[in-house]
Amino acid sequence: MSHPHARLTVHGRRLLVDRVRAGRPVAHVAEEMGISRTTAHKWVRRWRAEGDTGLYDRPSQPRTTPHRTPADVEARICELRRERKLGPARIGPILGMPASTVHRLLTRHHVNRMRWMDRPTGQIIRRYERSRPGELVHVDIKKLGNVPDGGGHRIMPRQQAGANRQATTDARKGGSPIIGYSFVHTAIDDHSRLAYSEVLASERKETAAAFWQRANAFFTAHGITVERVLTDNGSCFRAKLFAQTLHATGITHKRTRPYRPQTNGKVERLNRTLLDEWAYVRPYSSNAERTAALADFLHTYNHHRCHTALGGRPPISRVNNPAGQYKGLISIRCVRSSRTRSR
Repeated sequence: MSHPHARLTVHGRRLLVDRVRAGRPVAHVAEEMGISRTTAHKWVRRWRAEGDTGLYDRPSQPRTTPHRTPADVEARICELRRERKLGPARIGPILGMPASTVHRLLTRHHVNRMRWMDRPTGQIIRRYERSRPGELVHVDIKKLGNVPDGGGHRIMPRQQAGANRQATTDARKGGSPIIGYSFVHTAIDDHSRLAYSEVLASERKETAAAFWQRANAFFTAHGITVERVLTDNGSCFRAKLFAQTLHATGITHKRTRPYRPQTNGKVERLNRTLLDEWAYVRPYSSNAERTAALADFLHTYNHHRCHTALGGRPPISRVNNPAGQYKGLISIRCVRSSRTRSR
């Protein structure tokens, strides 16, 4: 792009060439256009050699760089980064190079940030996002320890927490046991990040299938027609009942490769957010209290919490909204706050 005070743009260079081709001297045309004869001759010469392509600015990148770091050294730097996870300050002394040069080379190969790489393999993580809501929904289950009545070891000494646990178990004998685990079933839309979660008592196939029916109804109520569902290889997702539940509504089921949580990373990241901003954000005196707080967190997450992948907007801003009940939320300006949730 030319600077604001440029005498010649691509249009001006074509005009210069046209006037010269009409038989007028180059010196006269240069004087009329307020440029030097050297510049005028340069553009005429480029046009004769390259045609209209020669009238465009050439890239400033040099054709050769004699002092560039050899390719084998660059490969060695990337190898140390991927295999040993070393930074510029440690790679530099190993290869006898300045740390600043190593950092520049790591940036060139897009491995200067550890979060951009898969830690076990060192491969660069390929991030993707579906183009429309409902094209792909991630589903996963997170196992979570129950909170005994009176609180657990996160808010009091373990000896006292153990007494609460025993007292709760004794009080509930013959009834439904609450000491053990809960299972957080979660579904999140790949494009909008709109999320739906429930705390259920098991991760059996019947529970997972029933959860998906309610989750699908939630997305439908927000104008999202689900086309595909992505899950891991858990036993409940491999069951025929879960597949039949999806196929009954015309939804395609896709499973990730074994031991590849990066593939469904959006729901894995939401599981971590659930732990940080809901399950462990404050002490709970009972499991029922924690379960009841999930609805408030999901409302905040979907309608008010800023999402960095969405440019600081909440997930609801990307949802198809035929009813218009969320009008104006797209222009919301989210302010980063502390981890504690406020209403």
